[in-house]
Amino acid sequence: MFFNDMVMIFIGSLILIIGVLIGVAFLTLLERSVLGYIQIRKGPNKLGMVGILQPFSDAIKLFTKEQIYPSFSNYLIYYFSPVVSFILSLFIWVLIPYFFNMVSFNLGVLFFFCCTSLGVYSIMIAGWSSNSNYALLGGLRAVAQTISYEVSLALIFMSSILMIMDFNMMNFYFYQKLVWLILVMFPLFLCWLSSMLAETNRTPFDFAEGESELVSGFNVEYSSGGFALIFLAEYSSILFMSFLSVVIYLGGYNLTFFFYLKLVMMSFLFVWVRGTLPRYRYDKLMYLAWKNYLPISLNFLVLFLGVKIFLV
Repeated sequence: MFFNDMVMIFIGSLILIIGVLIGVAFLTLLERSVLGYIQIRKGPNKLGMVGILQPFSDAIKLFTKEQIYPSFSNYLIYYFSPVVSFILSLFIWVLIPYFFNMVSFNLGVLFFFCCTSLGVYSIMIAGWSSNSNYALLGGLRAVAQTISYEVSLALIFMSSILMIMDFNMMNFYFYQKLVWLILVMFPLFLCWLSSMLAETNRTPFDFAEGESELVSGFNVEYSSGGFALIFLAEYSSILFMSFLSVVIYLGGYNLTFFFYLKLVMMSFLFVWVRGTLPRYRYDKLMYLAWKNYLPISLNFLVLFLGVKIFLV
């Protein structure tokens, strides 16, 4: 019995990973097509019908290119940090409260914070081990940015947890059957959105890979498979953060067409922001994180704590 369970969990995990990778592939296609429309040009439209095979072509191209190693890089760490980054981004997907043979556990939120906090180490080490000044600067920026944002992100999340008084993701669905949490805490949802963009290193907070200042940031020395893995990790975390936003604020996790529509809309928001907003100035980001979001999230936390005590 135990062996059968383990086999089923393994098969379930394999299906999950394949599903995430296909989702990531088509998210990149969506992004390139939408950016094409925003900039009034054609996106990828040659390979297959309306460019539907483009992601697979990109994957084959990236993984078959020659891998170049900088002579003075710290070889082993340089080689493995993209792999660790990718594994961590896939690891968080265990959190989804599956309706079949997979893991569902009561401390999901804590697990999410552990994984996202570990994610910054892979960026920092990727930048440092390349032994390039631009890459090192990108890594240092990523660390400062993540530390700044994770504090407010955790406090914003805490307000939602206070409303349901549980760390299990599934309970967000039961508590939002009558009213979505976005209606109760709309200002916090807006803070969550921008913190989410910073957490996934996306425009307008992509300082770790600021092309205009750092050539390409922490991944400047990576080519071929290493670059592809960093790319996959970023888009996998975008997809997961979109999923998390839907679970917390937009009605919770239920396997309906409407749920997937909300998920696609949240992912589309990342692309939309990238196409319309310029990069923020680095010191202004720090000011925003510590002087604005931290007091706002703390005040809302105290407010919801008072509401919860009053109602109980």
